[in-house]
Amino acid sequence: MKFLSPRMWYESLPRFAERGFEVLEEIQKLLKAGKNYTTKIAELTADFYTKIPHAMGRQRLPVLNDAESVQKKMDMLNVLGDIEIAQGLLKNTKSKDKKKRKADVKPNPIDMKYDTLASDLELVKPSSKEFKVIDTYLKNTSTQGGWRSVKRLVNVWKVCRHNEDERFAVHDDIDNRKLLWHGTNVAVVAAILKSGLRIMPHSGGRVGRGIYFASENAKSAGYVGTAKHSGMTVGIMFLNEVALGREHHIKQDDHTLRKAPNGYDCVIAQGQQEPHPSGDTKLTIDGNDVVVPAGKPVKRPEYSGSRFYQTEYLIYKESQNRIRYMLQCEFS
Repeated sequence: MKFLSPRMWYESLPRFAERGFEVLEEIQKLLKAGKNYTTKIAELTADFYTKIPHAMGRQRLPVLNDAESVQKKMDMLNVLGDIEIAQGLLKNTKSKDKKKRKADVKPNPIDMKYDTLASDLELVKPSSKEFKVIDTYLKNTSTQGGWRSVKRLVNVWKVCRHNEDERFAVHDDIDNRKLLWHGTNVAVVAAILKSGLRIMPHSGGRVGRGIYFASENAKSAGYVGTAKHSGMTVGIMFLNEVALGREHHIKQDDHTLRKAPNGYDCVIAQGQQEPHPSGDTKLTIDGNDVVVPAGKPVKRPEYSGSRFYQTEYLIYKESQNRIRYMLQCEFS
């Protein structure tokens, strides 16, 4: 068997990712069929690991025999796609660097990289109301001492992605707005700042193919990929203003969703627990009141039978969200 070098692997990433998605979709179909396809799923799993090599040492590669395992692999391939965008930004920076050097202009490498993000970032002062509201929101809705939990808030930046205001403005008539959590891998932060949160062609999950948000930091923190920096384990999280509008509530999984039902703007998978509304506060952003559900999570008897432990918020139009804050957090 011929093994690819890291450079060849990276350059072939889009083709390899597409092949991987095709195999995962075949496994999904078999799982949804509800019949005993154990042998076939094992064969497809082996095919997936052949197409998408994994470094597992001597460990046995797990069979992808449940929906959650398949979704995690799809999320992984989507992250690889975002890494590709981030690498493209770096290549673009180097290209501009060479042009400026030829023109006898000495570029500042930090400025060059910042320009490629197509975003304006402004550090929020810890003494400001915004920082204090966000810090309270994080502390009240995080799980302390658990796996991949946030220990403390290090920095907060206001984010203004170029031209995102125009896209978001089409929802100016929506009053129901919340500031919600979104966790991601630290490796794709640059790609998200450049392109925004996107609905990927092969993305999906328990509530279908949309953009997922949470009212509890603990829920989104589980999706954060961390890195070591200055002796700390750090990760990046986003707080997005989401124009929720008319809400459709569900208590059961629905993988088939591609849009909100007719007459609705979003889907909310109601969790068994949710931040207590008495802790709600508001931030006025660009003239709109945005609810910050910063109360401590409480059990909700009316949703005790829900398949969702924590509430998930789904939108199916990319224009319904706008990145407002980027947080640097220290993780346990």
